[in-house]
Amino acid sequence: MHFMLNDEQLMIRDTAARFLAEQSTSAAIRRAMQSETGYDPALWHTLSGEMGWSAIHIPEAYGGLGLGYVELALLMEEMGRHLLCSPFHASVALGANALLVAGSEAQKQHWLPAMASGEITATLALPAKGGLWQADAVTARWQQEGEAYVLDGVLNHVPNGHSAGLIIVAAREAKAGGGTALFLLPANTQGLSRTRQASMDQTRPQAEIRLDKVVLPLSARMTGGHAELATLLDLAAIAIAAEQLGVAQAALDSSVAYSKERQQFGRAIAGYQAIKHRAADMMLKAELARSAVYYAACLAQETLSASQHNTAELAQAASLAKAYASEAAFYNAGCGIQLFGGVGITSEYDIQLYFKRAQSTAAFLGSPAWHRARIAAQLLD
Repeated sequence: MHFMLNDEQLMIRDTAARFLAEQSTSAAIRRAMQSETGYDPALWHTLSGEMGWSAIHIPEAYGGLGLGYVELALLMEEMGRHLLCSPFHASVALGANALLVAGSEAQKQHWLPAMASGEITATLALPAKGGLWQADAVTARWQQEGEAYVLDGVLNHVPNGHSAGLIIVAAREAKAGGGTALFLLPANTQGLSRTRQASMDQTRPQAEIRLDKVVLPLSARMTGGHAELATLLDLAAIAIAAEQLGVAQAALDSSVAYSKERQQFGRAIAGYQAIKHRAADMMLKAELARSAVYYAACLAQETLSASQHNTAELAQAASLAKAYASEAAFYNAGCGIQLFGGVGITSEYDIQLYFKRAQSTAAFLGSPAWHRARIAAQLLD
């Protein structure tokens, strides 16, 4: 694998950095947090329609740009760095990826062009039972009745579930030993209700999805099952790890900048050796996470290109990236609050928002401890 970014990738990263520095400001983040949708629809229209970000890795045959997962990771890193409030991860890393790995050709042709243009957003409804985000944790139930499927269940902590136009539901067949299936539910489906949930991280809203005898046509069932769902979760974990990398880097950068301004005993605290050591530790955390994230992103692209699902190599790389990036984001944001001092946890400063994003994403799609245990289990097989 070649890990050096090419000129096109550098342009994508730099363009994203400039755009988000102007658009995802501290004031803009706070306005989005307090809005009904949790993001600015006008900004979403710009980054998806004009910038083409929501189409980044969707094949050209479905209205996308046909780029790779490294390019997607670059965008996610910059979004984490600037704490962008948007349904991007839910719609692209969960919704679009679900169609790419588990959708039929007809489903891809119908939904992906609208998702590539940002006309519709999507998300995945999978219960985080016991804090576990994995294919084996499915609790919603489906059964076939004649020429229709009937779904029941309650799914909590669905990212951007209250505003998504398309809900992709993971459910298990009601009969004993039944298999896992994925279903496409437009937001206006009868029997589907959704409620926004209160969460610590207000920059990424979550929702409760209730399915009360939802009747779906046979065409709503996707072709993939358990293996494809596992691959989808690995791909989503790599994307969120890239975002965490951006959080870790932003926490480091803002903390170093503040330490050069904050005075203690007549000098900037950046001059003290203890502060320098802490900053060096933060930099090491970010760089280790960066290596793991982009290694995993390269494997993700190979997996999508080869249409391979549930590969052991991808699973290990995803867990490695998620574990390292989760700990880097949490460590750096926590150190940032300490370096900022008492004001760090106040609403006036953004470092507390980065800490909350780091904490929420550490649990999302599997904790570092769970991912390490997963790697160990795979190595022992």
